[in-house]
Amino acid sequence: MFEGFEEKSVQVEEASILTRYGGEGPPVLLLHGHPRTSATWHRVAPLLVERGFTVVCPDLRGYGRSRGPAPTPDHSGHSKRTVANDMVAVMRSLGHDRFALAGHDRGGAVAFRLALNHQDAVSRVALLDCLPISEHLSRITVKFATQWWHWFFFAQPGTPERVINADPDSWYHGDPESMGRENYDEFREATRNPDVVRAMLEDYRAGLTVDLRDEEADRAAGVRLRCPALALWSLRDDLEDLYGDPLEIWRDWAGDVRGHGIDSGHHMAEEAPDALAAALGDFFHG
Repeated sequence: MFEGFEEKSVQVEEASILTRYGGEGPPVLLLHGHPRTSATWHRVAPLLVERGFTVVCPDLRGYGRSRGPAPTPDHSGHSKRTVANDMVAVMRSLGHDRFALAGHDRGGAVAFRLALNHQDAVSRVALLDCLPISEHLSRITVKFATQWWHWFFFAQPGTPERVINADPDSWYHGDPESMGRENYDEFREATRNPDVVRAMLEDYRAGLTVDLRDEEADRAAGVRLRCPALALWSLRDDLEDLYGDPLEIWRDWAGDVRGHGIDSGHHMAEEAPDALAAALGDFFHG
């Protein structure tokens, strides 16, 4: 994976962020989702390098081989605001004060927060298979609660750790053929680490508490994205089925937003890398 890329851990205050980077040209930051690592981009990143970009793929705080402090009762150490600050610090350490950005799933929530809080740093943002957390929670239906029940299970204290760590291979399903063997092995090693599992749960606990409050405060204050935004979603996942056209929701948060569905299941970077890289490359080139 990632032939020609460099890899290092970047120290950002109280966290150590495993970072892969390679290529030459305008910088692009790619943020993975749950329960993946930066290796999920192993098919997309080289395609973007071929398109003339410098590509940076970190493990989010607590995921994969990145480490942060022990969780706190208010979950702020794993909030999207804190993790977004990590990513800005990583990019600056590599010499990139302004960059394009894409985030998938939970990484999409980080990308959204980063683009809101660091408007001068982000030239364009792509939001993949995600909506603002507050938008999900304001639309809770029986269907949502049934299909996305894990959000609320993960929020419970202690119990999810015991259940998941008792048999992580049964909880986190992955297919080495579709994922790629090295990506799968990295994912499996991470999800068998109780510290990683705890951090991933803290991501969701922050989502239902501090992250929700941050988004509600932004909405009340009229804070919106100033940079162009691209929303992409998997046609074989349930985002459109639950909410209709995701662009209608994103237009409440961004003045310049466009997008479309991708013929893929949820993990589009692994399942439809050519289509995803083409859409991102076209958007980032502007």
